[in-house]
Amino acid sequence: MTDLRPVGYVIGALVAILGLTMAVPLFVDLYFRNGDWQVFFEAGVITFVAGGSIALASSNAVSDRLSIQQIFLLTTTVWLVLPIFAGIPFIIGETQSSVTDAFFEAMSGMTTTGSTVFTGLDALPEGILLWRSMLQWFGGVGIIVVAMVFLPELRVGGMQVFRTEAFDTDGKVLPRAAEIASRISVIYLGLTVSCHVAYVAVGMPAFDALNHALTTVSTGGFSTHDASFGIYQGPAEYVASVFMILASLPFVRFVQILQGTWKPLWRDTQVHAYLGIIFTLVIAFSLYRLVVNNDNLEHSFREGIFNVTSIISGTGYASVDYQLWGALPAVAFFFIGLIGGCAGSTACSVKVFRYQLLIASLKAQISRIHSPHGIFSARYQGRAVGEDVISSVMAFFSFFIVSLGGIAVLLAATGLDFVTAISGAATAIGNIGPGLGDIIGPAGNFESLNDGAKWILAAAMLIGRLEVMSVYALFTVRFWRS
Repeated sequence: MTDLRPVGYVIGALVAILGLTMAVPLFVDLYFRNGDWQVFFEAGVITFVAGGSIALASSNAVSDRLSIQQIFLLTTTVWLVLPIFAGIPFIIGETQSSVTDAFFEAMSGMTTTGSTVFTGLDALPEGILLWRSMLQWFGGVGIIVVAMVFLPELRVGGMQVFRTEAFDTDGKVLPRAAEIASRISVIYLGLTVSCHVAYVAVGMPAFDALNHALTTVSTGGFSTHDASFGIYQGPAEYVASVFMILASLPFVRFVQILQGTWKPLWRDTQVHAYLGIIFTLVIAFSLYRLVVNNDNLEHSFREGIFNVTSIISGTGYASVDYQLWGALPAVAFFFIGLIGGCAGSTACSVKVFRYQLLIASLKAQISRIHSPHGIFSARYQGRAVGEDVISSVMAFFSFFIVSLGGIAVLLAATGLDFVTAISGAATAIGNIGPGLGDIIGPAGNFESLNDGAKWILAAAMLIGRLEVMSVYALFTVRFWRS
């Protein structure tokens, strides 16, 4: 029988900390003289007391070593419980959201998906706007720790190839998480501050710059305006593009840079591939805009690099409705979102390294067909990759595709049209943000969807953010019998 108390202790502590962080939007509302500060006081007290009670009740089972079952439970349950409490201010605050909308918005925030059910953002109190951005910022740094500590331990989706990079703490999960979190937090905070300064330097108001810095570095995509980034077209788009790319690179490489070595970053084939894909797509879209849409060079390049980077990283900002560019760009953006950034970053979706491993495996298989007596193995970063890694990656692709189809069918069953259902499924499980069509496209949002569709999408966000298989494992009989 799996002991749930160590899991409960960590979750309780994180919920209590979440309650304390509600003091930040509380003071912001006081500064701007918004009556909504009382909302965060009440929500903060409820959240802190609930989390503290859970932690105290489980404190007699604290351990620095978790079993595989406990790690699976922890990684999934944290992303399920935190949005429940994070949504309280949306229910009792000025937005007066339903439980469904509040949970959807909080889940979208903490998974850094960026899909929203809120309209009239320009008129909302500053505290609520900041809270949405903070949720994405918390989710961004949280998923880096999960991707660098827990998923390699669980051998999820080929993540075990990153198991020993830059950190060695003798396999003790909690000390490992604490060490990595401390180093990552410094880098993450530094990128956020730098992004904020850069936004202010190009003319963005300080409060908007803070919110967009939080949601840029987390590749989350929440904005303080209904028009998203469309209100800041110009130099700010270049700033956003640079920091979205930086946030999509493996954070372990930044740690190594702080340790005094740049070589791992330059030699990382995952980084080469990711930057090469962005470069190719930007050139292609810029030329398309020049030739087909009769755009000028600078504008086509700026819109190209911003929107390509936004979608491939899963940030989900929209500066324009790219569906108006034509059918080809719209379809291309659908598939771009399914590429994703680098492993160990705040970016989402499939991730570049899995495509690299897939291609390497296919090459090895073709070589075996050509030379049946030869010995061929897939290689990544110049090293042979074990069959367990390849099997894990293949399983991930299988589960991802099946999940995408299943979610689309469920969404269609709630009454959504084909384009909304398939793009909604993709944007949720890929944690991308905007979908396609008039309803959830870059010019729309998710407010008008029925409650059933919103719950399905919220579940898909959780599944996609935790790399699919770590969630499904909880529903197997073998897991609970182990």
